[in-house]
Amino acid sequence: MVRRADRDRFIATLFAPAHNRDALYALYAFDIEVAQVRDRAREAAPGEIRLQWWREVLQGERQGEATASPVAASLLRTIEAHRLPVHVILALLEARRFDLYDEPMHTVAELEDYALKTASAVIAMAAQMLGVDAGTAVQPAGIAYALTELLAAVPRHAARRQLYLPIELLDRHGAEIADIFAGRSSPALNKAAAELRLLAKRHLSAAADRLRGIGHLALPAFLPIAPLRRTLDGMDRSDVFAQNVLAPWRRQWLIWRAARNPKRLAD
Repeated sequence: MVRRADRDRFIATLFAPAHNRDALYALYAFDIEVAQVRDRAREAAPGEIRLQWWREVLQGERQGEATASPVAASLLRTIEAHRLPVHVILALLEARRFDLYDEPMHTVAELEDYALKTASAVIAMAAQMLGVDAGTAVQPAGIAYALTELLAAVPRHAARRQLYLPIELLDRHGAEIADIFAGRSSPALNKAAAELRLLAKRHLSAAADRLRGIGHLALPAFLPIAPLRRTLDGMDRSDVFAQNVLAPWRRQWLIWRAARNPKRLAD
């Protein structure tokens, strides 16, 4: 599942010790499952039911069903083996409820909080599995990762009338929501996206600076951020609805390069 749906994390995990890989893949597979609930359910009610099922699994209320689900069974084994914080995973599920509805993200602060509870939480737990407290590097790394992913997904989200670009950001640049949902680009929209890309780059730089004081063992948890700088730079040279896409081989090379030289993680 991870190899098919999240190639960057799949490649990054190959640089982790062999005895940690299954646990990392279990965490990432769970994250993929809950991130795709909107795509699979299509409506809010079935999505809510699916997220509630995961809550009950984590609270030990669906042991039989969890055993029959490869992802759930693997996640529960991973939680027990690595003492992962269940309350953090429950908070991730709660944050993912936003994905089920068409309410817009109102502020940049709300968007960053969403990123902290989703992407940053996953990085923190991955680092914990590797035996490292990644400390202050986790938050900016996760925000940079989430912002970049959401910027790349603007056309897909707009097609289903979903808005992660904060309203305050759009208002500041005079961008119209109607244009976004119609798939129409505008100078104002591109300026709003450019401001969000700049914020992502700042968080990426902060993560790279803070990672210098963290041991090499934590690196596989952070390797998925290695393609972010080049991805954001490509977006700078394109339109929000016609983005330059980084080739898979290039993303893989950037991860490999950062694994060899962690100082290149945010280049």
